[in-house]
Amino acid sequence: MISFTVTARDGAARAGRLTTPHGLVETPVFMPVGTVGSVKAVGPDDLAALDARIVLANSYHLLLRPGPDLVERQGGLHRFMAWPRALLTDSGGFQVFSLAGSRTMSEEGVTFRSHLDGSLHALGPERAIGIQEQLGADVIMAFDECPPAGAERSYLAQSLARTARWARRCKAAWHPDGPGALFGIVQGGQDLALRRQAAEEIGALDLPGYALGGFSVGETNEQMHDGVAACAPLLPADRPRYLMGVGAPSDLLHAVASGIDMLDCVLPTRCARNGLLFTSRGRLVIRNRAWAEDPRPADEACGCTTCRTFSRAYLRHLFQARELLSYRLNTLHNLAYFLSLMAGARKAISEGRFAAYAAAVRSGWGEEGEVVTCDQP
Repeated sequence: MISFTVTARDGAARAGRLTTPHGLVETPVFMPVGTVGSVKAVGPDDLAALDARIVLANSYHLLLRPGPDLVERQGGLHRFMAWPRALLTDSGGFQVFSLAGSRTMSEEGVTFRSHLDGSLHALGPERAIGIQEQLGADVIMAFDECPPAGAERSYLAQSLARTARWARRCKAAWHPDGPGALFGIVQGGQDLALRRQAAEEIGALDLPGYALGGFSVGETNEQMHDGVAACAPLLPADRPRYLMGVGAPSDLLHAVASGIDMLDCVLPTRCARNGLLFTSRGRLVIRNRAWAEDPRPADEACGCTTCRTFSRAYLRHLFQARELLSYRLNTLHNLAYFLSLMAGARKAISEGRFAAYAAAVRSGWGEEGEVVTCDQP
């Protein structure tokens, strides 16, 4: 089981300590995504060297391959992937509901066909909790419906009612004396009244933690930022608050300013494999010809292994040659940037200067924000 304590506040921003069966996680925290039990292109030793304290894995993908029974026989997901620190698993709801053309929904749950081989599977609240408990994660998520962006209010209301019923079934299926702490998920699209209703209903379950789902699914950045700022205070103040699937560095700063404690996104690892690096000066597209003979590191303000050791010229060469080392070095840097961003946020909150910290980070990106390409020599 987990425990959570807020150690400092600066406006709505919070710093805290999340204690799990596999170690302490200081918040606000960014969680690297290890979809199939592996953060792409890096090993658990790399993650430990970056001081990542918690990693997210995807129970939908692990259900399909290699299967939760096999993982359980191997001693659980921590042992299977050789990760000694904290793990969070999602319920698979988002992935299932994204399979709009190959799934059928009912009150019992969802029947869907695997994207791997077309095999038929059923997933509902009880099964989703059972799978995550087999995997042995420290934090497990309730099974919910993630409605599409722009859904009609009538659909959102029906979806929320179903998600609330499913959340109650998840709690009934959950073993609170086990290692996994169950988090409820608040949906509701961009409708604040429905979000408030959902927060009240899910909050009444008195779970160890709560999440905001259904953001960054097609709405504008401004809508997302406004929605998170309005919805984060609706979650219980004494429990960890998790914003699911968000996002870019600017999104992280907005979320932390709103009172969010935990975030995850595939963005740093996916962008790394596509040659896009996040730096203190903005986004650096490493494949650009401008860096072909540049001896500088990707980010002169970064102390990661990639930046301490290799030049932009070499990183560009590796990417152009499609060398596997390119994916590893780029990923190490991007994860270092995201984790360092949150470490700086934690320190700033504890010192009562988070707004100044966020402003200083943004100013480094230039007038166009984080989309600016790093300056050429």
